[in-house]
Amino acid sequence: MRVVFAGTPDPAVPSLRALAASRHEVVGVVTRRDAPLGRKRVLTPSPVAAAAGELGLPVIKTDRLDADATAAISALEPDLGVIVAYGGLVREPLLSAPAHGWINLHFSLLPRWRGAAPVQHALIAGDRVTGAAVFQLVPELDAGDVFDELRSEVPAGATAGDLLATLAADGASLVTRVVDGIAAGTARAVAQAGEPTLAPKLTIADGALDFREPAVRVLDRFRGTTPEPGAHASLGGQRLKVLAATAGPDADLPPGRLALLDRSVVAGTGEGTIELLTVQPAGKGAMPAADWWRGLRQEPQLDLPGDDR
Repeated sequence: MRVVFAGTPDPAVPSLRALAASRHEVVGVVTRRDAPLGRKRVLTPSPVAAAAGELGLPVIKTDRLDADATAAISALEPDLGVIVAYGGLVREPLLSAPAHGWINLHFSLLPRWRGAAPVQHALIAGDRVTGAAVFQLVPELDAGDVFDELRSEVPAGATAGDLLATLAADGASLVTRVVDGIAAGTARAVAQAGEPTLAPKLTIADGALDFREPAVRVLDRFRGTTPEPGAHASLGGQRLKVLAATAGPDADLPPGRLALLDRSVVAGTGEGTIELLTVQPAGKGAMPAADWWRGLRQEPQLDLPGDDR
């Protein structure tokens, strides 16, 4: 089939490469425009645009799938559209432009975690099983019938970045299998079953760690917001980014209290402790938590929500 692919970030690249290596023809790649990155704000192509360039595929760069984008995509005469984390909505008439419509690789077991940040919300909620699904795109958010899915246990200690990379790699073969089935006329989609939950885009505030919660819940939020939007605590009103953390030893520490135990920086929570491994204080670079501890010049007590200090 003639396939048009839409995607933007790194997790979309494995699916693009898999389709380019398949027996189908990728007639065009749709991605968002170059974005300013780094301190110098250098305009940089999206990971999908870079991969498409390596593969010699024509690229349409647009931040909105508007009338102009619809015309450009329709001119390619695609049989099928495949979308993976493009970052924009596909509406009519573009939704019906390909003969077989559009399919979407979504990184959750639908209808759980419909929305922009399914992996992050799954980890924050403490889900221990997750997966990916390929479904038929419809106007309602992530609500179309599902062609196929994969299930996997969440690896212990995996961050959102780790889990998303794994699902993206495994999901690429899922996409090509569904595309093969659609081409052969054997693919069958079934309606989603169960109560939907939503996974809206996270904000910086979602990365705030509340040390009044049990250690397991603090670590769930840490893993779900790493690397984006970033987990963080506060000490004396100054943000402290938490870049790496793990379960801590048994210790009698009140919530937010810091201590150096066997050369490890440990923080008390509502139940249990967590060990801070790598942190980034405000205005400084990332450093081992033990090095940061040695430079502390204030009370070793993290701020808690509602603190007046």
